[in-house]
Amino acid sequence: MAANVYECMFILDSNRYARDPHGVQESINNAASSIGGEILVSRLWSEQKLAYPINGNRKGTYWLTYLRLEGSKLTEFERANQLNDNVMRSLTLKIDPRLVDHLVAHAKGESTVEEPQEESSDNAAETTEEVAAE
Repeated sequence: MAANVYECMFILDSNRYARDPHGVQESINNAASSIGGEILVSRLWSEQKLAYPINGNRKGTYWLTYLRLEGSKLTEFERANQLNDNVMRSLTLKIDPRLVDHLVAHAKGESTVEEPQEESSDNAAETTEEVAAE
């Protein structure tokens, strides 16, 4: 079966993350690599107040991971996340193959696409006048 790329957003226990950030990160990466997954990007997203308490915690640390994994192994990966004490919640989405390079580059902080240049106001006015004349 072909490997797909998945985006995983984790809400981690902020207290555990503050005590051992490297250990928490490794527990997430090990869950994927132990079942044959390849981590493309794994990074801190943000730390913020939760909309509602989860397991008595009012703050959560958001962790973003992109990984390549066979579809048949996804259930194992999600189960490992449920059993991980550091992870309070997780969401896994399959990424469209056309978007993979752009999303991974964005998560790494790289730029892959040039920004479109804006038309000058003179050209925009001329185009508007031409359309109105027709």
